[in-house]
Amino acid sequence: MSQTETAVLGGGCFWCVEAALQQLTGVLTVESGYMGGEVDNPSYEQVCSGKTGHAEVVRVEYDPTLITYRELLEVFFTAHDPTTLNRQGNDVGTQYRSVIFVLNGQREVAEQVIAELTAEKVFDAPIVTTIEPARTFWKAEGYHQNYFANNSHQPYCLFAVAPKVAKVRARYVDRIKRAG
Repeated sequence: MSQTETAVLGGGCFWCVEAALQQLTGVLTVESGYMGGEVDNPSYEQVCSGKTGHAEVVRVEYDPTLITYRELLEVFFTAHDPTTLNRQGNDVGTQYRSVIFVLNGQREVAEQVIAELTAEKVFDAPIVTTIEPARTFWKAEGYHQNYFANNSHQPYCLFAVAPKVAKVRARYVDRIKRAG
């Protein structure tokens, strides 16, 4: 049995981050959900109101012998714009903030990746991604799980999710799961 570790990341709409990370070798499961707010077991409608304090996030279970936490973060920063505060495209509000919820010893790696991206001037504006301690993960409603895979022809998926998936696929072609 392989060893697994967990990462919790928020980069706008969880459908986009979920679809981008699901295609990576070493990623075992990706669940969409909510973290960082003050309401127990929030609904999508509550989180969308922007009043719960939660962010849309994905909880990623991965095999660290196949993909490292650092590599997950590199893909995460490719799959969204970490320079826009509380916004990804037309999705606006604190629920769409760029956030890394850290678990056991992950803070240092997250800080290093952000410092390196900043030093290398990868983005034209400052990175606004916050690093916060992980809290209770509330799994999103069933229809949010595997959303892109189940709804790839839906307009939002065509115009928002698909380009992010394609960008990750092109940049990390050697890290993409092979069919079979």
